[in-house]
Amino acid sequence: MSTTDQHLKRIQEKLQQLLKNHAALVKENNRLKEQLDKTKQQTGQHQKNIDELKQQVNVLKIGAGDMNESDKKEFEKRINVYLKEIDRCIALLSE
Repeated sequence: MSTTDQHLKRIQEKLQQLLKNHAALVKENNRLKEQLDKTKQQTGQHQKNIDELKQQVNVLKIGAGDMNESDKKEFEKRINVYLKEIDRCIALLSE
């Protein structure tokens, strides 16, 4: 076997190994992307749950009358935002 044939055979073997490595990396990349998407969905759901629980805590505080001054101001701000949104919706419906 000539040296050229040996070189070609080595190059072909290395190319095959690179293709195998590439396929493995593509597979791993796809798996990681799926895992990332799943984690993002879970994070979004957890954040939604946290927000709902915070709202429940605030409602319980309001119902118990156990609000400090900063909580009252924050509550008033939220009520004002809701009222502005309602007014905006009414204005849009009136058009």
